[in-house]
Amino acid sequence: MNDYLLKATAYEGEVRAYAICSTDTVEEARRRQDTWATASAALGRTITITTMLGAMLKGENKLTVKVEGKGPIGAIVTDANAKGEVRGYVSNPHVDFESNEQGKLDVKRAVGTEGTLSIVKDLGLKNHFTGQVPIVSGEISEDFTYYLANSEQVPSAVGAGVLVNPDHSILAAGGFIVQMMPGASEDTINKIEESIASMPPISAMVQDGKTPEEILNIILGTDNLKILEQLPVTFSCGCSKERLETAIQSLGNEEIDAMIREDHGATASCHFCNEKYSFNIDELRALKTK
Repeated sequence: MNDYLLKATAYEGEVRAYAICSTDTVEEARRRQDTWATASAALGRTITITTMLGAMLKGENKLTVKVEGKGPIGAIVTDANAKGEVRGYVSNPHVDFESNEQGKLDVKRAVGTEGTLSIVKDLGLKNHFTGQVPIVSGEISEDFTYYLANSEQVPSAVGAGVLVNPDHSILAAGGFIVQMMPGASEDTINKIEESIASMPPISAMVQDGKTPEEILNIILGTDNLKILEQLPVTFSCGCSKERLETAIQSLGNEEIDAMIREDHGATASCHFCNEKYSFNIDELRALKTK
C-alpha cells in the first residue's frame, strides 16, 4: 500500500479526523538521515504528525515544526505543505537505547522533556503565525495534543507510531488526529474516548495492513465516515543547486574568494535530504557579483 492520508468527518460533522499510512515516507527519511532505531521512531512520529497538520492548510501554505526537548537526539525539524509533501531531520541521528519499561523504543529519553515544541505557519501573509508550548511528554504524540489544545484551542487526540526492523529499516508507520468540533455532544465525545482507549496501537494496525479508512472506523467507532479528501504522501525536498548558488552569493565576494583560495571549490549538503552539491573554481567565480 502506497502512503496516503485521509481527511474525513463523522457524527454529522461533530468530528473531524485525519489518518495516515506513512511507512515509505518515514523509511525514506530514515535512509537519508541514517537514523538509528530510537531516533527513527522520534523522527518518524514527528514527520507523520507534521504531514497531517500540513494537510489542514490550503493552497501553497506550509508549516515548519521544531521539537527541542534537550535530549541526546537534539532538535527534530520537519516541514510540510498542503499537498502531502514532507521532509525532516534530526540533529543527532545516531541515537538508540534499550527498550523502555513498556518494551517500546525509548523516544522520551531520546527527545528529552525540558524544552519546547514550536510550529511556524507560512500562510502567505506578511507575518508568519508562530505557536510554542513546553514539551510535556517527549513521546511526541502527547506533545502535539497539548500544542493543539493550548496554542490553537482545538481539543484533539493525536497518535503516531513507528515500528523499526532489526536492520533499522521502517516496518510500519502511521498516525491519526481526531478533533471535536464546537457543539459536539457528550455522547459523541464519550464514544470516541472509549474507542481510542481500547484501540490497538496505530503502528500495529498499519503493520496489519489496515488502511486509513479502516483505522478511522476503529478509532471513531463508526463506519459512517464522510470522506473529504485523499492525499498521496511523499518525502519531498525542494533543495537544488540553484538555491545553494543564491545562498553562496549572499555570502559576498570576499567569502567566495576565500573558498577559491583556501578550498579550491565548495561542497554543501542539505540538512533535510543530505543531497550534496559541489562547486568548482569556475562556478564560484561565476557567482561573484559585480
